[in-house]
Amino acid sequence: MLHMPTKKDARRGAFVTRRRFALVGAVIAAALIPYFGRILLVPGTVQITPTTNALIANVAAVIIAFWARLSIEPFPGIRSSTIILPTAAAAHGVVLVIFMMTRLPYDRAGLTLGFVLHVLWAYGLYFLVQRRASLRIGVVPVGEVARLDEIDQVEWVPLAAPTLDATIGCNAIVADFSADIPDEWESFLADAALAGIIVYQVKNLAESLTGRVEIDHLSENTFGSLVPARGYFHLKELLDLGFALVMLPLVLPVLAVAAIAIRFDSKGPVFFRQARIGHAGHSFKVIKFRTMVIGDGSLDPRAAAITGDYDPRVTRVGGFLRRTRIDELPQIFNIIKGEMSWIGPRPEAEILSLWYVGELPFYRYRHVVKPGISGWAQTNQGHVAEVADVHRKLQYDFYYIKYFSPWLDLLILFKTIRTMATGFGSR
Repeated sequence: MLHMPTKKDARRGAFVTRRRFALVGAVIAAALIPYFGRILLVPGTVQITPTTNALIANVAAVIIAFWARLSIEPFPGIRSSTIILPTAAAAHGVVLVIFMMTRLPYDRAGLTLGFVLHVLWAYGLYFLVQRRASLRIGVVPVGEVARLDEIDQVEWVPLAAPTLDATIGCNAIVADFSADIPDEWESFLADAALAGIIVYQVKNLAESLTGRVEIDHLSENTFGSLVPARGYFHLKELLDLGFALVMLPLVLPVLAVAAIAIRFDSKGPVFFRQARIGHAGHSFKVIKFRTMVIGDGSLDPRAAAITGDYDPRVTRVGGFLRRTRIDELPQIFNIIKGEMSWIGPRPEAEILSLWYVGELPFYRYRHVVKPGISGWAQTNQGHVAEVADVHRKLQYDFYYIKYFSPWLDLLILFKTIRTMATGFGSR
């Protein structure tokens, strides 16, 4: 006889995937085990105060990392495996810096063991449980919900009747709130919310899963306006400048080596300067390493500004610089001048931008934030130039603007590191 899942079965199966289980397990693994292990295994040689400080620090690091992952994971296309190590390393690094600044005594072995066990617990839980858990979402069959069929990372379950029993085994429900929903389905959605079941709006859920915002019309961001959060906008300017000044001494040797390689590889200047459109639609000169041979002027300006797949103009050294994104490093000087950010929509060549403005509605809106060396579109889609591809790129840019936040910037930073390692999207 076929066994039908019950609410009890669903609760039991979901227990190990709950955030509470992950947090408690991390505290036990990263804080309590090192603490009691040090005391019980090496009695008489452990100082209580440093060991207790390490215990508190490990608990704090676990909470900080857990909070950071909860803030980043809701963004689309994110697997926990991508951010476990960076968030854990950052959190434990923060508590280590606090110890160094305050000169409080701490157990180095306990702190190190806590970090190692924290990472092992998080990765073990992910690979053994979370990676295998599939997301099942019940769909209210009313309104514009057909678009969800194009998103294949979720198991969509059409709800046959407006009853809570129909949602057994589902992680959430999605509905089109803008549609004329029948009374019985509206009552069902209210009951589902009261029962603690998450109910998504179809448009917002589609944005969250794809990382793109539909651009049939202008859309306000999460703050309810067309202009992103001004507080973070100005804070980001200070962070960009500060990080650029800190990184400059480390970047200069890389710039020198790349410049020498370009000089020996092909004739022409080391740097490539091009007029591009930046914040508020202002033109500026972007600085990059030259990765192509010098043209003879036979191409029209628009064609010359587009880099195609396997473009024969790309030099040997230029190909490596493009794959690793080292060709973008000179833009650190654009950041210091206040023309660019580390993270943001890529600035387009002025001639291409004028073309796109005439072809794509609302294209100018991407200039509401500063352009960046790396961006949401680059880490998800890669380099594009044709209008059809730029239309989708614009959807990624609008997503970045709509959800403009330090957490999204941090996620893009993590994805950029992966992009530099794999060469994704380069041409």
